[in-house]
Amino acid sequence: MSAVKRSILVVGGNGFLGSAVCRRALAKGLEVASISSSGQPFRTPKGHVPSWTDKVKWHAASALEPSSYASLLDGKTAVVHTLGVLLEGGYKNSLKEGDILGLASSFARNLGDESGNPLTRNKPGEYERINRDSALRVFETYKKATSPEGAAKTFVYVSAEDVFRPFVPKRYIDTKRQAEEEISHLCREVSLTQSIRDVFIRPGLMYHPHLRPLSTPLAVLLDISSRLHHKPPLGLYGILPSAILRAIASRPHGGPNFTSPQSGPSATPSQATDESSLESLANLLEVPPIHVDQVADAIVEVIRNRPDVSGPVGVEAMRNIIGWRREGKEDPHYTKEQPATL
Repeated sequence: MSAVKRSILVVGGNGFLGSAVCRRALAKGLEVASISSSGQPFRTPKGHVPSWTDKVKWHAASALEPSSYASLLDGKTAVVHTLGVLLEGGYKNSLKEGDILGLASSFARNLGDESGNPLTRNKPGEYERINRDSALRVFETYKKATSPEGAAKTFVYVSAEDVFRPFVPKRYIDTKRQAEEEISHLCREVSLTQSIRDVFIRPGLMYHPHLRPLSTPLAVLLDISSRLHHKPPLGLYGILPSAILRAIASRPHGGPNFTSPQSGPSATPSQATDESSLESLANLLEVPPIHVDQVADAIVEVIRNRPDVSGPVGVEAMRNIIGWRREGKEDPHYTKEQPATL
C-alpha cells in the first residue's frame, strides 16, 4: 500500500510565520499551497524571493470569501491558518523594517483601547475580522471539502498565549479564544466519518533576528526572565515578579478596608481588566520566547507524525514535540490554560 501524500494549504503563506511553515513543510516532503490577498510569493525584507518559493503554489484569495479558495481545499490533509493582527491600524511594516518610532506609535494608538474606534464600535474591527472571522470561514469551508484519501483532516489555528496585555487591547486575545471555542464546537458537530482534528498553536513572542530584528532584543530579555522563573535562585520563588503580580491580581474584591469598618465596593469592569492584565504580565515573564522556525517545525511535525496532539499547544509543548529540552527539570506547563493532548 502506497503512503498517503500529504498536501497542505497555508492561509497567509507569504507572511512571517506562514512562510516558515511553507518552507519547513516542503523540507519534509509535503505538497504546499498558499492563499493570501496578493497571491505573491514570500519576499525577504530586502525584497529577495528565496528559491524554495518555486515549489509552493501561490494563490490570491480572501479568507473571508470562501468562494475564492473553496476548490483548493479538496483533498488537503491539513489547513494551517496563520493570519493575525497584534495591533489594529497597521504595524507590520514598522516591525519588518525595524522602525522603532513607527512601532512605538502603533502601540501608543492601541494602548488601553478595549472597545475599538467609537465611530465603528458596533462593527467588527480588524481583531474580529482577521483573528476570528477569517479562521471560522476557512474552517467551515474546509469542513465541506472532500476528505483526503486514506488520511484524516487537520485544522491548525495559530492562536497565542495571553502575554501581551496591557500593551495590546484585550480584544486581541479575546478574539483568539473566541475562534478556538467556536472551532472546537464545530469539530464536535462533525460526524466520525468526516472528523477534523483541531490544533491551537499558542506561541508567546515569536522572534527572528533577520526577518524581525526588533523582536530579538526583547526575546533575549524574556528568555532570561523565563529561565529565572523556571529555575529560581534558592529561596526566591515566592518573591519572583510573576508571583507578586499574581498575588496582586488574586486579591479578593471588597477585601478588608483598614480605613473604614465596611468592606470596599465590588470591582468595576476597568479594575477587573487591570487585574486580568496583571495575570497577562505574569505570563509574559514566565513564557519563553520562541523562534518562528521552531513554531513552524512543531506545526509540521503535528501534521506529519503526531495524530495524538489536539487542542491548545503552548510553547513548552511545541518544544517537546520537536525534541527540544530546556536545561534542568521539564516545565510542566504546556500551556497556561489547558495542556495539549500528548
